[in-house]
Amino acid sequence: MKHLALTALTLVLAAGPAHAITAQKAERAEGRVVVTWTDSDPVDVYVAPTADAPLSAAKLVAAKSRDGRVEYAAPVDARPFFLLRDGGDGRVTRVAERALPLQQGSNFRDLGGYPGAGGKPVRWGRIYRSGATAMLTDADLMMIKALGLADMVDLRSSEERALAPSRIAGVRYAAVGYSMTSLTPQGAGAPSGDERMHAVYRRMPDLLAPQLRILFAELLAGDGAVAYNCSAGQDRTGFATAMVLSALGVPRETIIADYHLSTTYRRPEFEMPRIDPATAGANPAAAMFAGYQQDPNYKTPRPLFDSQDKALLEFALAEVETRWGSVDAYLDKELGVSPADVARLRAMYLE
Repeated sequence: MKHLALTALTLVLAAGPAHAITAQKAERAEGRVVVTWTDSDPVDVYVAPTADAPLSAAKLVAAKSRDGRVEYAAPVDARPFFLLRDGGDGRVTRVAERALPLQQGSNFRDLGGYPGAGGKPVRWGRIYRSGATAMLTDADLMMIKALGLADMVDLRSSEERALAPSRIAGVRYAAVGYSMTSLTPQGAGAPSGDERMHAVYRRMPDLLAPQLRILFAELLAGDGAVAYNCSAGQDRTGFATAMVLSALGVPRETIIADYHLSTTYRRPEFEMPRIDPATAGANPAAAMFAGYQQDPNYKTPRPLFDSQDKALLEFALAEVETRWGSVDAYLDKELGVSPADVARLRAMYLE
């Protein structure tokens, strides 16, 4: 429980001027979106249907609120965006639900709102991370269509993509073929337990470099919102997210906290159709997922720590820093994302 408390605290606290709006958050509960914040001044709360709507196009739902909390009755098929105007200096802070309220999605969430370079927040509605999208309902697809996605990068192996093709259509789609066996250590001498997961994460900087080159090229193109995913939306997607947020100047502790949100937002039962172990045959990915689905605790995501209480993502980041010297050097030398590209990304994706 201490990890969850730390994660929540890290995500909502951001440095800012005195009397500014801080700790803003929007969460859905029983058909209502609850917006909370901290501010010593009264706050006007507005709602808008899109992430970039100006204040003039938003609807006032609470005037001069000092409660630090407003409830908004949101339709189940809509994702509202909130604009909080500080009563002292008039600054506007945007906030939305971190995870999309999908019926059969898993871990589909927005990277908006995190503090980036110069204290500027990441823009909402521009970059999304997700688990697999093979079991989305028609209503889910309508909600995702409203996001204005231009590009989708699938980080999954060839086997996973064949077992669970994405239902999202009408969006430029990119993937790089590889086998699941290249990510997971194989053979009689393969490590197990902590060492196995450490090895998986240490392979990510090399394995995912081709996909990350595509992802950053699409972000730099700026044709619309971009989404990327793996099956659970936590391991490979977690590493990709660490690279994207690092490029935007988001602090490491916030990146790690976002990584751990997968434990909250994953819904494993919607990441892969049911697989009959008897028909999995020689397909190693099918056999692996069929085995997971036989576990009575299958629907409960496991926290992303090893037995020594260290975040697994740290091993991928340590591999980057050991081999390339820094994340910036990895971006530049391995992915071709130059310092000028980083500056452009920050201009595009920070408010």
